[in-house]
Amino acid sequence: MSISDPTEVLLASDRWASGNILDACVKLSPEEFTKPFEIGRGSLQASMLHIIGAIRGWSDALRGGEIRPRLEETLKNPTAAELKPLLEEVATEFASQVRAGKPEETITRERGGKTYTFTRGAVAAHVMTHGFHTRAQCLNMLRHLGVKPLPSSSVLEWMLTMNPPT
Repeated sequence: MSISDPTEVLLASDRWASGNILDACVKLSPEEFTKPFEIGRGSLQASMLHIIGAIRGWSDALRGGEIRPRLEETLKNPTAAELKPLLEEVATEFASQVRAGKPEETITRERGGKTYTFTRGAVAAHVMTHGFHTRAQCLNMLRHLGVKPLPSSSVLEWMLTMNPPT
């Protein structure tokens, strides 16, 4: 597989990396998945739910329709196995919304009583870099839980997986 468009690389590697984190989390006990840490959202469960929720929320903004309620408010105590198909669903939807318009097109979003205007390209960049940042926190939590090896999560690791040496 050879993808050269930076947006497509980031969309594919972002989905892959979040899936790898969830795959590692599926092997944890419920106590480990929800264990509090003094980093990020406070647990692997909350962090992965936040990543998925952010993807879904920004997908709604790109679509221009009604913003659905935040997943963090509607999903109570999901397991990693339950989050995996939800990740696939929202990642597919987000990729479709990113591709549905030109990067320079603008969208408007209201948040906290204020209205903001962003380019579609900036939204795509934000969502994917947000995922990288939050997954790094998840890797640290997994490390503290003694998970070895840690799941692959970088764009380079994705490239090596997609294009193995010959």
